[in-house]
Amino acid sequence: MTASAGRIDLVADIGEVLVSEEQIAAKVTELGARIGADYGDRRLTLVSVLKGSLPFMADLMRAIPSPVRIDLMEVSSYGGTSTESSGLVRILKDLSATIEGEDVLIVEDIIDTGLTLNYLIRYLRGKNPKSLRICTLLDKPARRLVDIPVDYVGFTIPDQFVVGYGLDYGEYYRNLRFVGVLRPEVYTGLD
Repeated sequence: MTASAGRIDLVADIGEVLVSEEQIAAKVTELGARIGADYGDRRLTLVSVLKGSLPFMADLMRAIPSPVRIDLMEVSSYGGTSTESSGLVRILKDLSATIEGEDVLIVEDIIDTGLTLNYLIRYLRGKNPKSLRICTLLDKPARRLVDIPVDYVGFTIPDQFVVGYGLDYGEYYRNLRFVGVLRPEVYTGLD
């Protein structure tokens, strides 16, 4: 999306494909099997944070052989720029069911600074789950500001601005079937 033109070109705006659709599918299958092996026939509640993790959670829940239920939260990080999270979090949509005494797995699309997730972990622990673990499709440790114990990681990626498979810029690009690096000129406005 060139800033001057305001157009979005789902192909031209991507500098490179970082993780292909096939790689994602294989990793989701692998993660689902690992999670299933760890939980067995125990009930598991998957908690996804809207909107970015929806594609990942939809695929992951179908790959987990254990009995799962899902719940959704929506949080807003404010005070940062459009490409940065401030870690100041406001809950816009809370869980619709209790997680007290439940095994809970937070399903994330990407862990970047860890600030928002750190807040969410503390918040969910206050609801007294039996266990609380984290699964992320993408981990970007170069930007981590707080230590987050991640139990299941799909891919560790470099410090690049990525979109696709749920990840967005300006609410667009989520529908790409792969994870790609967004060309800097798209989000800096420099052509």
